[in-house]
Amino acid sequence: MRHALESVVAKGGGKSAYIEGYRIGGKTGTAQKVKDGRYLVGNYIMSFMAVVPSNDPEAVLYLAIDNPKNTALLSSYTTTPIARRILLDIIDALGIEKQENAMPKDLEWTDKVTYEVPNVVGKSVDEAKKLLSNFTIEYSGTGETVVEQSPKAKEKLEDQGTVRLLLE
Repeated sequence: MRHALESVVAKGGGKSAYIEGYRIGGKTGTAQKVKDGRYLVGNYIMSFMAVVPSNDPEAVLYLAIDNPKNTALLSSYTTTPIARRILLDIIDALGIEKQENAMPKDLEWTDKVTYEVPNVVGKSVDEAKKLLSNFTIEYSGTGETVVEQSPKAKEKLEDQGTVRLLLE
């Protein structure tokens, strides 16, 4: 079940709640409200339930919005972006660590492409340029060997994002 919930966030309607490097499981919900035994027209409760990390839960989040206005009537558009912001606070407050085996997100056309930054410390400038071909590089120093880099190796960075290299 936890795997299925994680796939909702990585590959389904909960993608807006996805946080790179964290195993988050979730399920969206859209319920039409009822009054006097009849469904109300255009009156819904949008909800999202999340668990983090999905493989060893430390926190559960339930978010419901009663009759949201001026939005698509899908919980995936309404609740999941809000849930993501709350989940980031939960991760920070509980000190939840990143995990390398998190399910990768299926990208949509609006998603920005990211790449893992390789380790170029100890490499020559020419070697670093080849390894960092997906990024913009800024240099400090005039040497030929990289002694420090930012962001660190294995961090994710958007395509053509800036990697700063300190040369000896």
